[in-house]
Amino acid sequence: VVCINNTAINMQQLLYCVPGSNASCVMEQFSFLTSFALYLLFVFAMLVTILGNAVVIVSICHFKQLHNPTNVLILSLALADLLVGVIVMPIRAITAIYGCWFYGDTFCQIHASFDFFELFLIIASIFHLICIAVDRHQAICNPLHYSRKITITVAVMMLCVSWALAAVYSFGILYSKANEAGLEDLMASITCLGACLVYSNPVWRILGSTICIFFPCTVMVCIYTHIFILAKQHVRKIGEKNNCSHDRGKGGFVKKSECKAAKTLSIVLGVFIFCWMPLFAVSIIDPLIGYSTSAFLLEVLTWLAYFNSACNPIIYALFYPSFKKCFHCIITLKIFSPNSSTMNLSVK
Repeated sequence: VVCINNTAINMQQLLYCVPGSNASCVMEQFSFLTSFALYLLFVFAMLVTILGNAVVIVSICHFKQLHNPTNVLILSLALADLLVGVIVMPIRAITAIYGCWFYGDTFCQIHASFDFFELFLIIASIFHLICIAVDRHQAICNPLHYSRKITITVAVMMLCVSWALAAVYSFGILYSKANEAGLEDLMASITCLGACLVYSNPVWRILGSTICIFFPCTVMVCIYTHIFILAKQHVRKIGEKNNCSHDRGKGGFVKKSECKAAKTLSIVLGVFIFCWMPLFAVSIIDPLIGYSTSAFLLEVLTWLAYFNSACNPIIYALFYPSFKKCFHCIITLKIFSPNSSTMNLSVK
């Protein structure tokens, strides 16, 4: 939460988070049209995030044809994105528009916990993407043994480990306060009334960014690169330029649908990197320059990262024909028709 407005205006025009106090933070001041536009943008982001991911969850739970290990992983990823829309975005929207914290010290501590809950969801999402990458690697690079090695039970176990590791890391930092070590003087010097600030020292910023984004994303990019190199080799072997088909060579066979799924999920990874990488990069640079990064820039990068949670359902709808059919059934209320759960979602 940033409570200092750097816009050059007269002191008489300043609005304070805590009126009558010289130690108060200065409230952000936007025109009516700007505030209205921000409200619309934030509400739109929340609605798309919540409704889109809810539809993904309902689709996978309801339609039996979607009950497979890959979609179990996608369902859990959609749950993490849904929680971002329900819990993280609303509070962040209010503080972004006003630049003040109006809810007291007790709720500030809870809000700080939500910051780490946000970190928890980010790490969980990263682990989910790693699990999905491993699943696609096995499906394409080892197709003969995929159904035996990657079952729904195995997928659920992978998810449990992902959520557990994310919780241990994020809430371990919260309760140990290791991220605040060495920042006591800085926090005391820049804290004002009406602020709810969360700081992390350079060591934890670098460590967290490496663990949360840089190393995992490098690993996943390498996995998908290997997948597409192998898929291209399969295509070359059977003399097709644009389609994945049967290959009876040493790799067994690769289904066209598996290749499409890998491409779609690699797009999910690419969008995740595009949305989150700038924020993590700035989070490393910020403590090195005395936490002087522009408040506006931080807010823009934070919401760019949040928009990632709204993007995934759109990607599924555009690139997954089966999900597109599910979304149509839900929107047209055909999901309430008898035996809708067993309907054929295959697209000829």
